[in-house]
Amino acid sequence: MAVTTFSSDFTSSIQAARLFKALILDAHNLYPKITPLAIKSIDTVEGEGGPGSIKQINFEQDGQVKYVKHRIDALDEEKMVYAYTLVEGGEALKEKIDSISYEMKFEPNPNGGCIGNKISKYHVKEGFEIKEEEFQEGRLKDFGVFKVIEAFLLENPNAYV
Repeated sequence: MAVTTFSSDFTSSIQAARLFKALILDAHNLYPKITPLAIKSIDTVEGEGGPGSIKQINFEQDGQVKYVKHRIDALDEEKMVYAYTLVEGGEALKEKIDSISYEMKFEPNPNGGCIGNKISKYHVKEGFEIKEEEFQEGRLKDFGVFKVIEAFLLENPNAYV
């Protein structure tokens, strides 16, 4: 099995701690509230929400993928690091991929905003490969959700302080 790794960086004018709280710690409340056309709900189906827990993201019925489940591998609020692995869902991917693991880091930058990094590791089945274009499709969807949450935080300066 081959592992294909992609890394993407992002910057935001939002403080790292606020962004981490909104994007990671309170995702189960915030995402369905501000992206209701995409995400119906996020539920913890196993565990207490920390490492080892399983979360299920339920999408609106119009899409190909109805839900995905991921296992939280690491959650460090102090260092603002979050790692998780896709464990179920996205059945179209199962032909090519055994699993996908992700790690996100948020760091303050000198101007008061933050710098973030997301590493995606695709554990690809023998005989298949993941091309940059396929990765970019998912990245664009993630970036769209990120921009909606960033806009929400800009419009609500007292949220997640």
